[in-house]
Amino acid sequence: MTTLDILKKTRAAWPSIRNRDAEGKNALLRAMADSLMACAPAILAENRRDMEEARGTISDVMLDRLYLDERRLAGMAEGIRALTALPDHTGRILSQITRPNGMTICKQQVPMGLIAIIYESRPNVTSDAAALAVKSGNVCVLRSGREAYRTAKAIVQALKQGIAAAGGDAEIINIVDDTSHQSAADLMRANGLVDLLIPRGGAGLIRRCVENATVPCIQTGTGICHVYVDQYADLQKALAIIVNAKTSRPSVCNAEEVCLVHQAVAEEFLPMLKQALVDDRQTAGAVPVELRLDQRAAAIIPGTPASETDFDTEFLDYILAVGVVDSVDEAVAHVLRHSTGHSDAIITENAENAQKFVDGTDSAAVYVNVSTRFTDGGEFGLGCEMGISTQKLHARGPMGLDELCTYKYIIRGSGQTR
Repeated sequence: MTTLDILKKTRAAWPSIRNRDAEGKNALLRAMADSLMACAPAILAENRRDMEEARGTISDVMLDRLYLDERRLAGMAEGIRALTALPDHTGRILSQITRPNGMTICKQQVPMGLIAIIYESRPNVTSDAAALAVKSGNVCVLRSGREAYRTAKAIVQALKQGIAAAGGDAEIINIVDDTSHQSAADLMRANGLVDLLIPRGGAGLIRRCVENATVPCIQTGTGICHVYVDQYADLQKALAIIVNAKTSRPSVCNAEEVCLVHQAVAEEFLPMLKQALVDDRQTAGAVPVELRLDQRAAAIIPGTPASETDFDTEFLDYILAVGVVDSVDEAVAHVLRHSTGHSDAIITENAENAQKFVDGTDSAAVYVNVSTRFTDGGEFGLGCEMGISTQKLHARGPMGLDELCTYKYIIRGSGQTR
């Protein structure tokens, strides 16, 4: 079946979910979660096949993004169930006024329609996107990367079984079988069928969508995330935050890629940083972090000299660019030059410097004494997420139910004319 055929049959199923009441949608979600776990053996078997084929062709950290086990699958199911506890946004009245002539104008939240998502090697995106589409009254077409296709297909089959078992139309979610560039191009240009396209992957994928899409498109994901250690930082707190932000899962977009350190604490803090990220990890048999140092940092600790591009690179690996700055103002200026507008953090006990960083930077999520790893729909109380928007129009930051809706005006009167 062609990509266009899949879009048409998915679009045709929209009436079955668009006006479904809250309990009806929650029943579908519960059935989807149950079916996901019931189909775990088949899903994990397909994931093993994907892993075997990908091994040796992608990095170990990217393999970790692809990998599924019972615990991760249970987390995906829990993410779906979490949505049932959230209020139903469909039909919500955003505002209402009565004009002097007696007519009332009501602004009402409504679903987008058909949401298409192009993504790479993270299986949880499949279930998150499908569940958010159902909860928000939309239909969804998924286009997985080649390396994750078997896993994604098995997940979609399980979700469709759950929808059908709960009395829903299983065609409200579908996956594109073609993983070539042509299928992605077809989604980008499916005017009249795709209401919103969300690319979720590396910078190359997002750039292709933004440059070539003729349907509405939201930029997501690329995360050159900074942590700035201020002169008034609690250094133990800073160290714990950076270890988490860099090493807990380096392949994700909210992982730290750049560390900036105020010169007043650099002599003390940088050796602590090297000890925690390099020496201690080597001793423990973990992958050490490669520190790519600017000239000032390299004068304090050993590491790899930073290249001209290292402070503009989303490594998605055990690599961290490290620089020394003279002030919070210099740190803010550095972030503004190099950040992708995703997530940036300051570690400080000084309220004035914290506010200066918050006000001066311009990212979707700005943290004070918190790891950037919290930029996530689940952590923000959204249940799960469709992606993390780094743009400013319509959606910004983790995209939940509100971001998958639009609105319309409903005007009621008694015969008014103009």
